[in-house]
Amino acid sequence: MDYKDYYSILGVDKTASQADIKKAYRSLAKKYHPDKNKGDKTAEEKFKDISEAYEVLGDKEKRQQYDQLGANWRQFQNAGAGGGQYQSQPGGGYYEGDFSDMFGGGGGGGFSDFFQQFFGGGGGAGFGQAGRGRSQPRKGQDYQAELEITLQEAYSGTSRLINLHNQQLRITTKPGVADGQQLRIKGKGGQAAGGGTSGDLYINVRVQPDPRFERRGDDLYTNLPVDMYTAILGGQAHVNTMSGQLKLTIPAGTQPGKSLRLRGKGMPIYGKADQFGDLYVKIEVTLPTHLSTEERQLLEKLRDIRQAKAV
Repeated sequence: MDYKDYYSILGVDKTASQADIKKAYRSLAKKYHPDKNKGDKTAEEKFKDISEAYEVLGDKEKRQQYDQLGANWRQFQNAGAGGGQYQSQPGGGYYEGDFSDMFGGGGGGGFSDFFQQFFGGGGGAGFGQAGRGRSQPRKGQDYQAELEITLQEAYSGTSRLINLHNQQLRITTKPGVADGQQLRIKGKGGQAAGGGTSGDLYINVRVQPDPRFERRGDDLYTNLPVDMYTAILGGQAHVNTMSGQLKLTIPAGTQPGKSLRLRGKGMPIYGKADQFGDLYVKIEVTLPTHLSTEERQLLEKLRDIRQAKAV
């Protein structure tokens, strides 16, 4: 059984931060993802190595244990059977698409003998706990995946179907879900050996940027172009909201950059029915171009009147 240098697999230094490890993993996972390399066995094996490396280094506790393992890994390997096993915790391998291709049916399926020996289930010395007696039934491996949705879907709630263990599983998000929010589905991770409970499935939500709105917590921000005459004299303008278009009253003398607040027109507050953030509308005053001779003369007359009043 060969030692697995997980840092080398991810192309990072041993002093790399957790953020750098996650960044390196995502970059490599996208490059070698099976969906982008159909039929390429080399890319498939590379993807499995990358996922296995992140399963360990992406978890602070596992990474610490792995660093302690170091060059003494054969001593742990030969420590004898009967030791406890290092438990798989949330924060494991990131994966998009068809889970059955990657994980199969068992906890840690598809991972190397090295991983199984020190971080997986089954017999062997385990890691860091040799000599504690017979291991207890352990929880199956937790899985992680990313769910990418639009801001509109985050507003109204949505669902997706994924293929897990050759079964379709519907993932549903409530209105108001935030970018980076993690959803937990109990018992949908890896199956456990020895009668233990199945692991869980963790869904990391990624909300795509929306060109119309900027989200800050439960509030939304947008810009509204308004012509000079409406800004000066007042009037109405149409503004887009997540629930449709509204007429907005523009007070006379509205200055460029002024924000108008629409209560309850922001994002739904997650888990709280009928509660919403606010929508802030920033006024952008647009100036007329290509003036006719008459328009220019009228504006010059208005300027002269204003200047005379100021004297």
